[in-house]
Parts: sequence; C-alpha cells; structure tokens
Amino acid sequence: MTLELRLDGAVVLVTGGVRGVGAGVTRTFLRAGAQVITCARTEPERPVRAEDAASTFISCDVRDPKEVDALFEEILRRHGRLDVVVNNAGGAPFADAATASPRFHEKVIALNLLAPLTVARAANAIMQRQETGGAIVNISSVSATRPSPGTASYGAAKAGLDNLTSTLAVEWAPKVRVNALDVGMVRTEHTHLHYGDADGIAAVGATVPLGRLAEPDEIGACAVFLASPLASYVSGSCLTVHGGGEVPAFLAASNSLVKERKEPV
Repeated sequence: MTLELRLDGAVVLVTGGVRGVGAGVTRTFLRAGAQVITCARTEPERPVRAEDAASTFISCDVRDPKEVDALFEEILRRHGRLDVVVNNAGGAPFADAATASPRFHEKVIALNLLAPLTVARAANAIMQRQETGGAIVNISSVSATRPSPGTASYGAAKAGLDNLTSTLAVEWAPKVRVNALDVGMVRTEHTHLHYGDADGIAAVGATVPLGRLAEPDEIGACAVFLASPLASYVSGSCLTVHGGGEVPAFLAASNSLVKERKEPV
C-alpha cells in the first residue's frame, strides 16, 4: 500500500538544501509537487533535481540576518508567498570540547541554533500574514537527547533547537506549525569521512536496530509529512528518525560475558 503525499504548488525553502540530507529533503519535496528554493553560501554546479522537476537556488549565509532578510524578500518577489521552511543548514566537525577554541564553539552554535531562529523569524513574519499560515520543520539530531562526545557544542545547540521548536510552536500558533526531526545517522556523500570505507559504514549501520544508516530521502519523507495537511494537528513535536536508535553498550558486554561462560541465556 502506497500513500503519496502531494504538496502541489506549495512554495518551500530548504536551507542547505543542495547536498547531503538537505538534497534528500529537496528531492522529496520536488516529488511531492512543491516549488523548492534552496540556499547555501556557495551555488552548486547544478540544481537538485527529482525526475523532471528542479529546484532553484539563492545564495545566502543563514548566519547573517541581513542576508536572510534579502533571501525572503527575493522569495516573495518571485513567488508572492511561502508555505514551508525546512531549517536544514547545520553540522559541525569533530573537536574536543576542552581544546577547541571559544570562537569554534560560537560558530557551531551560531549555525545550528541562532541561524534557524533567524530564518524561522523571517518565515513567520510572512506566514502570519497568509490566510493558510505555514509550516516550519527544523532538522535537529539525536545528539540533542544524548551525550555528544566530540561534538559537544553541536549537541548543545541541537538540544536548544528542540526546545526552540516547542516554544515557537506555542508562540506562533495557530497560523504557523513548528516541528523538528531528531535525525540519527544518515548515509550521504560524506559518510566515509566519519566512518571510513564500505566495511566501516556497514559495521556502523549494523549497530542500528534496522541494520543500516538512513538515506537522505527518508529524512525528506518525514519532513514532507510534517509539512503536509496530514500533520495538520502536529505542532511542537520532535519526531525521532533514527532506525530504532542504538543498542545499549551494556547489552553487548553482557552477551559477550554470557557467551564466554557458556551459560544459558
């Protein structure tokens, strides 16, 4: 049984929507019939496409409020409205919290928490004036809800983003719905930088109960759902998209001990 979500004619902005998870989100909205605008600091070599549909691109550093204002002015000039915003731009390299510079932490928090707030505020200003309102989907992370060693400021920023999601959902209701996706490990063009070769990626995927990493378009499908009329009564929610999470380390240790002792389970 297939349930196809359609957002024909909807105007959608996906920040950082030209690669990785963002490209998957862009493709999924295109397949749903939306007009998708992507933004990033650097224009890609070619637009993101899905079948016969293609996204359009506007250059913007979402950390700069002036550039964000210019972005939304251009979207209104071209389309006259804005129905959905997906706050996807984010990320952080691995760095030890004790040795990374204060400037490093500031930049990570600016990209992963302050920038989504800046974008959401600009979107809300437009959506509140529209009869049909709008929807904002924040791409967060499972790092928001568990320890995030090696990416401490990123995890803290995503925890802030989850809280921001629930707060804005209250402040901006009933016109604007605000939700988030707490995303686990996703297979992208940069996965090898974190997990190594194909064997390493497969080994990491095997730690997930569903046995693999997510595909970017699967994250996009969840974003389309939250933006669609099927989620018309969903706001202030953080939907966990992590394939079942992580098997607790103590279980693996316990099973090893049982096997070594040859005791019945």
